[in-house]
Amino acid sequence: MPDVTKRWRAVRRRDKYYRKAKREHYRSRAVYKLKQIDYKFDLIRPGDTIVDLGASPGGWSQVAAELVGAEGKVVAADMDRMTPIEGVEFVRGDIRDKAVVDRVLELLPEGADVVISDMSPDISGNYSYDHARSIELCEHAFRFAEEVLKDGGNFLCKMFSGDMSRGFVGKVRGAFDETHIEHPKASRATSSEVYVVGLGFRQ
Repeated sequence: MPDVTKRWRAVRRRDKYYRKAKREHYRSRAVYKLKQIDYKFDLIRPGDTIVDLGASPGGWSQVAAELVGAEGKVVAADMDRMTPIEGVEFVRGDIRDKAVVDRVLELLPEGADVVISDMSPDISGNYSYDHARSIELCEHAFRFAEEVLKDGGNFLCKMFSGDMSRGFVGKVRGAFDETHIEHPKASRATSSEVYVVGLGFRQ
């Protein structure tokens, strides 16, 4: 095993959110980012219909299913496989593919209350390139949200900060009553990731 992999695994084992996720039977430490953002902005409510883009391994879908309760609905989509979660419908495929978008939309005849996306590009090590690819994924999530959200709906997506961020945030700001940029405590201090929060979609 390469030394860098050993170091990464050792750091992860010491991470309090990683350990907390293991104790609480969540699939990833990222669940606490969603929980912290939801607590601050009241993003997801009981009975809501949620779409989780880039869902695998399923941590955010677990939290979404808890928050919406038995009367709500969660539809998850990802290119990778995902072990089933009770109360979550899963579509496997690339959300950049119109056929996959159509399959997700078929499950949402009345639209969605919230679209959440933790999609992230494979990291190349070239930050400018990774940032541009992150913005591309954000754009796809945003276009999907525009297509499916009900009036007053909410949006959340992960974005790597950079010189293209302002343009994307401006698009979100133009479609929602409120727009916020959030770096939750569960995000590592050294991470360039932020979360774009759109509240109150205007159809």
